[in-house]
Amino acid sequence: MSDVEADLRARVALACRVLARLDLTNGGQGHVSARIPGTERVLIRARGPSELGVRYTTETQIMEVDLDGKLVRADEPGLAVPIEVFIHTEVYRARPEIGAAIHIHPATIVLFTICDKPLLPLFGAYDPASLQLVLDGIPTYDRSILIRTPERGKELVRTMGGSSVCLMRGHGITTAAGTIEEAALTAIRLNDLAKMNQDAYLLGNPRPISLEDQEEFRNLERGADTVGTARWRALWRYYVALTKA
Repeated sequence: MSDVEADLRARVALACRVLARLDLTNGGQGHVSARIPGTERVLIRARGPSELGVRYTTETQIMEVDLDGKLVRADEPGLAVPIEVFIHTEVYRARPEIGAAIHIHPATIVLFTICDKPLLPLFGAYDPASLQLVLDGIPTYDRSILIRTPERGKELVRTMGGSSVCLMRGHGITTAAGTIEEAALTAIRLNDLAKMNQDAYLLGNPRPISLEDQEEFRNLERGADTVGTARWRALWRYYVALTKA
């Protein structure tokens, strides 16, 4: 195993533990994956009788598959390829810029998909990055089924388009980004946005920020430079420390 693959394997396992300890998914539900650079292979959290659940994912519970979802390598017996591996493989097949994908089941977001409640742009400066998700548009895959075939994976990817996130009705979410950490932080921010919306709906009638203010944040530089990258890394270090993952 190369140093690159070993590093990716450790980061996939870490992201699983962080997301589960933030209660964004539970039990054995959900998986994080990463594309091995320069290959058509993927590292993904395994399923099966030997696993410890997402919260306790170890590096040895990360397996290697190809873009057809076929097992290439597993380091422990009793592990199996996730049924919904095609969420990941079809994202990578369709979008070469994507280096990591995450599928989890955040309960608050699932409730919004069940009730057909939109996630509103309720705040601006409070958290511009979370607001940006709404302003960019959050697609919803409207079927509540297991993505257990390549055809269903392709269907999900068509719905997702070029977005970094896709809601899945009565199911969960999928996020995709250049790195594992960015994909995980997108999921965290989406969940924070949903929680704020839920609390606002409980208090009364949520009022989105003005169109003028929304436009200002649409025109805000995205921070894809070195400073932006440093901010992503600092925030990720915070969540790793917070969850003691």
